[in-house]
Amino acid sequence: VHLVESGGGLVQPGGSLRLSCEASGFTFSTYAMSWFRQVPGKERELVAAISSSSRTTNYQGSVKGRFTISRDNAKNTVYLRMNSLLPEDTGVYYCKATAAREYWGQGTQVTVYS
Repeated sequence: VHLVESGGGLVQPGGSLRLSCEASGFTFSTYAMSWFRQVPGKERELVAAISSSSRTTNYQGSVKGRFTISRDNAKNTVYLRMNSLLPEDTGVYYCKATAAREYWGQGTQVTVYS
C-alpha cells in the first residue's frame, strides 16, 4: 500500500497550492479520503474529508471557503486545492485512506511565509 503526496512548497500569503495524493495497493474507490495537517508540537488535525463516491465532503472551519477536496477514482488520486493561503496553514499535510483499514501517506510540507 502506498499513498504519495505531492504539490507542497513555499507560497506567500494569499497564494494557492494544489496537493495531490496518489494511492496504490488497495481499492481506492471504496475508501473515504481525508487530508490532515500537523505542525511541530501539535496534534495532527483534520483539514478536509471526502466520501468514497465524492457525495459528501467536510472541512475544518478555518479552511471552509478556501480549500476544496476532490478525488478522481479513475486515477486513484485525491486532491486538496488551497486558495487564499494564510501563515497558519503552514504544516505538513498528510492524506489518509479510511475503510476497513487506515493508511497514511508520508506527508508534504506547505509553508506560507510573508
